[in-house]
Amino acid sequence: MLHPIFSILIHRPELVIDHVAGYAALVQEEASSVGGEVAKRVIAWGVAVLGLVVFLVLAGVAAMLGAMLEQFHWILLVAPGAALALSVGAWTVARKRLPAQAFAELKAQLDADAQALRTIGARS
Repeated sequence: MLHPIFSILIHRPELVIDHVAGYAALVQEEASSVGGEVAKRVIAWGVAVLGLVVFLVLAGVAAMLGAMLEQFHWILLVAPGAALALSVGAWTVARKRLPAQAFAELKAQLDADAQALRTIGARS
């Protein structure tokens, strides 16, 4: 005897296709709501890396200029410090966690379908 899922697959494939299409729409809806947060994090990681590279270059230049000059000038600390501050700020934004409710509806739907399959499997 076939499992009820296989008989539905054979006799009514349009139901399965509609169900999968519903899942695809749900994934797209959930991803679009979380997509803005993911894009913000990707941009923040890029700014953090770029700021760190700029800091390293400016710190090297400031060290070379500081060795050549006979007197200390405050801009030798401010220029690389600003790039480092930008990098640290972007890093803190990039490290924030995704919202807790991300993909919660999709998880609930998968759990409901799994429970329905267990119930159907227990009956047969």
